[in-house]
Amino acid sequence: MKALSIVSPGGTRIACGQKTLEIRRWQPGLEPSEDLLIVENTRFLHNDGEQDDGLAVAIVRVKAVRPFEVGDIEAACASYHEEGWLAWELTDLRAITAPVPMRAERGIYEVDFPALHP
Repeated sequence: MKALSIVSPGGTRIACGQKTLEIRRWQPGLEPSEDLLIVENTRFLHNDGEQDDGLAVAIVRVKAVRPFEVGDIEAACASYHEEGWLAWELTDLRAITAPVPMRAERGIYEVDFPALHP
């Protein structure tokens, strides 16, 4: 399954439905019907190959990707707006009620995780 690490408390905010947009500078390259595992970790990963300990907290789908707008700040749980960023619209939220320890990596990466995990 494909996974994305998000620094705390962003993953928890996605899992509880508060954060419905993920803001990144790059396209995820996912199909709208493809599951994406959200792994929350504690620090930003700046370099390729860098890893951290994390917790799988939710499974979502990226419905669409569009330019990040000022009006998206609340849905993204962001503190400011910056031109050139992209808003990933997160849908089909399935929170993981008992978070699972999982490695966190930079970008979108593959993990061994059941696609239909509760």
